[in-house]
Amino acid sequence: MGQSRTKLHELLQLITDNVYFQPPENVKLQYPCIIYKKEDEEFRRANNELYDQFKKYEVMVIDRDPESEIPDQIAKLPMCSFNRFFTADDLNHNVYQVFF
Repeated sequence: MGQSRTKLHELLQLITDNVYFQPPENVKLQYPCIIYKKEDEEFRRANNELYDQFKKYEVMVIDRDPESEIPDQIAKLPMCSFNRFFTADDLNHNVYQVFF
């Protein structure tokens, strides 16, 4: 079965100290940072039995540095795919989907 969200959080903290899970709007973010939220779940079944389950997370890297190495480290995570890039408020946003 998939791993726990706290394991994902610990893994992301190895990449940068500023990791937030579904932060409320009143939280002042420290950059660079990673924000992640649960998006979906995937279930794998055989013979009407659940044999594997993964939670899908949106993982967003926000950094002032357009050449940041943090997105490259996220891209190396297992079961990760790049979703999109955008800039807002002079910050670079790299968005990934990670099954964990």
